[in-house]
Amino acid sequence: MMKRMILLAGLALAVMTAGAQDNPYIVKTKNVKKPEVKVSATEQNTETKEDEPEATDFLGKNFRYYSMCDWKTGMRFMVMPEKYDMLVNTFRDANTNKEVSSTRLRHKIMVYQGHEDMSNGRVHVNFTCEDDNKKYYYELPNGTFDDYCFGKLGVPTLAYLGDVDKARELLMDQELLTRTEFFREDTEYDGDGFREVRFPKNRVVTVKAIGVGTRSFPVKIIVEDEEGNQFYQNVTMSKINSGMRDDEFIVDNEKFLFQGSFEFTGANMAVSKDIKSYLNQTVHTKVATAMSSKGSGKVRDIKVPKYTGFIIDEITPVKDSRYYTLTLRETETRRIYYKDVAFKEEDVEGDKMSTVREYYFGYLFGMGDGALRNTSLETRTAIREGRVIPGMTEDEVMMAVGEPFQKVRASNGVTEWLYSRSNGVLLVVQMNSKGKVIKAGGRKGPKTNAGTTKSTEKRKNYDGPEGGTWDNGTPLE
Repeated sequence: MMKRMILLAGLALAVMTAGAQDNPYIVKTKNVKKPEVKVSATEQNTETKEDEPEATDFLGKNFRYYSMCDWKTGMRFMVMPEKYDMLVNTFRDANTNKEVSSTRLRHKIMVYQGHEDMSNGRVHVNFTCEDDNKKYYYELPNGTFDDYCFGKLGVPTLAYLGDVDKARELLMDQELLTRTEFFREDTEYDGDGFREVRFPKNRVVTVKAIGVGTRSFPVKIIVEDEEGNQFYQNVTMSKINSGMRDDEFIVDNEKFLFQGSFEFTGANMAVSKDIKSYLNQTVHTKVATAMSSKGSGKVRDIKVPKYTGFIIDEITPVKDSRYYTLTLRETETRRIYYKDVAFKEEDVEGDKMSTVREYYFGYLFGMGDGALRNTSLETRTAIREGRVIPGMTEDEVMMAVGEPFQKVRASNGVTEWLYSRSNGVLLVVQMNSKGKVIKAGGRKGPKTNAGTTKSTEKRKNYDGPEGGTWDNGTPLE
């Protein structure tokens, strides 16, 4: 009995994959061919194709969201079951009222025919199948139709084909820029296998094919870069029947929004070749500076310490200005920051926006990881916060708190670096003979007395190691 079930399952899979090869909505990253798909009259759109779509209103203009309450007769969907759907069947045959296997209906096109209140109090959502011309329905688990659809619920397994057809009309052969590093490649011609692949952001790609992805992310966009690499992303455009709330498209799921993976080339391509060369480069701040960052849905100004490392994700010209907005991804926390800069110093000095050199890229940023590249995370954090901790080298102390006003050598081999603070406290950093910090702490600072020289004043108020000398060799008093 078990062998027979396995054999039947294998035959079903063979039939299913054979059908998939002939389905123009199923596209793969290898041997891609442009599919020609007949669009039903109810799905046709009379709007003319724009040569250069505007990213800001592209989705709003072309991919309107329809809740299930607003579905119209004739809307087309494809059955795209996932693993869970193989165990729990979605549809019933309208003639027999018997459940139909999701595996058997896989890749079949369902045309919406409205809903129906039954005499037993249940609600049927009705469909006609384009492939076999049979009628099927999905029975709501509970409640009225209005209660169900207003909860942003939908019909399991169904990927909305209206978004796929519209995306083909507007995006085929378009040049885009990648906005994420993470994409996929197909590994099976007949199945759904894929592998994750990674490419740098801001890569120019051309749309080669568009097909069906999944219920949640129904538009599969296959692109090719200038080196001939092909990869894809499944994205949602209108979110019709996606089964996901808006607040779920964050962090790892953000790339499954169209704007999370792609943008039109207008913004970043409007910069010169020299400036565009900074894209994807690693930089570090040479001075502390204010940047904008988004958190909890709000944009806030944050003081970023010096020696903070970033990767430049985007460069966008500021309208009617000689400035550019940098989108910066911190190398350690991955948090996104924004900073307006000019790449020429004269553009800062001659602009009414600011005369502060901090807005000049060359003053603000250094290329690469900088002097912090070989330090530990704990040390980098201390340097950015202006603290000195045990184990730091002399160079790291200099990066954290700068040049001392005086160095004192003791007879026991300890050297102390002295820093005066505005609150009257003397910061003392003790170094061993190998130039590593042993201890750092504050002491009561020197008092100013009329007629006392600065060096004498330091000696009188110094309470460090006895028997030592100042760094110029003068014995301590």
